[in-house]
Amino acid sequence: MEELLQVGVVTQTHGIRGEVKVFPTTDDAGRFRDLKRVLLDTGREKRPLEIQSVKYFKQFVILKFKGIDNINEVERFRRCPLLVPREDAVALEEDEYFIADMIGMQVETEDGEVFGTLRDVMQTGANDVYVIDSISHGEVLLPAIRECVRRVDVEEGKMTVRLMDGLL
Repeated sequence: MEELLQVGVVTQTHGIRGEVKVFPTTDDAGRFRDLKRVLLDTGREKRPLEIQSVKYFKQFVILKFKGIDNINEVERFRRCPLLVPREDAVALEEDEYFIADMIGMQVETEDGEVFGTLRDVMQTGANDVYVIDSISHGEVLLPAIRECVRRVDVEEGKMTVRLMDGLL
């Protein structure tokens, strides 16, 4: 399981005083109000940053980091993911999972035969859609609904699915 979970991606600077515009990759953008620190993944290092202030603008979160006070310092943060340690992640409800923990899961049918591997999760609004690389069917899009997804075991790295008529 991943120890660091992504909560957002810096899209651009905001103003000249060191603020950045962040596209949240978490279900609840309001969680940024409670965050004290994040890790900025530059690709070479994971830089710890302390959050000084949080504002919201449309679908974006505007963050100001402590000790960073001008646009030149944050210009290089563009397209960098913001991460939090698992212990700072939001608590999950029953039958909720972190996408990072699901990617790469082995997908089997109810009969126990291997169907493929979970490659991606598309968040559509109504329900998520699982993108599965199937051994015999290529890319399969499976709605994340109880009728199709019968069991998810993050510890085992397995998902059991029912292939309803018309899905293949």
